Amino acid sequence: MLRGGAYKPRTSPYSFQGLGYEGICDMVEARRETGLPIVSELMSADRIDEFAENVDLVQIGARNMQNYDLLKAVGRINKPILLKRGFSNTIEEWIMSAEYIMAAGNPNVIMCERGIRTFEKFTRNTLDLAVVPIIKEKTHLPIIIDPSHATGDWKLVEPVALAAIAAGADGLIIEVHNHPDQAWSDGMQSLRPDRFADLIQKGRKVAQAIGRDM
Repeated sequence: MLRGGAYKPRTSPYSFQGLGYEGICDMVEARRETGLPIVSELMSADRIDEFAENVDLVQIGARNMQNYDLLKAVGRINKPILLKRGFSNTIEEWIMSAEYIMAAGNPNVIMCERGIRTFEKFTRNTLDLAVVPIIKEKTHLPIIIDPSHATGDWKLVEPVALAAIAAGADGLIIEVHNHPDQAWSDGMQSLRPDRFADLIQKGRKVAQAIGRDM
């Protein structure tokens, strides 16, 4: 799938915050040209109709993981929901957020671990790979890993992604950019297309080594 942030929550109000509806339209055009389903982050309930009409997989970001009104709202639409774990939330709180969506009527929830906030400074966040077997034990939901946001450093994305495959993750979110040094956001964690292709090849080998397909 192709993920793009048309509406981007940023820590600084002066940072690039996406192209808004224009960005959604650009992604729809990209889907038309490539055939790839599109993923984008919904930040407020007043945009639900726009997302329900245009986006294939609706992302609820880490900052909105406990926005219960928004969770209830996406529970009432017929779209799969990608639920990112909040950076200061426990696994139990994360599972309860998924329950809010499912209790409202939408059973199609995908969990996404993107790292939690700790005292460590060498990575952007601290990736909790133990959540993969825990989520599989405690829920029936698929779980994917976002090594790009977890590490914040493109050099760390590949080894962390391979570890996630070995741990049993059902998918990965990998940020890719032709010219990371010119990216409007998150360039430091973006792989160039050639490195992304290399990661996919290595990922297939790791999956095969433990009896999985990729």
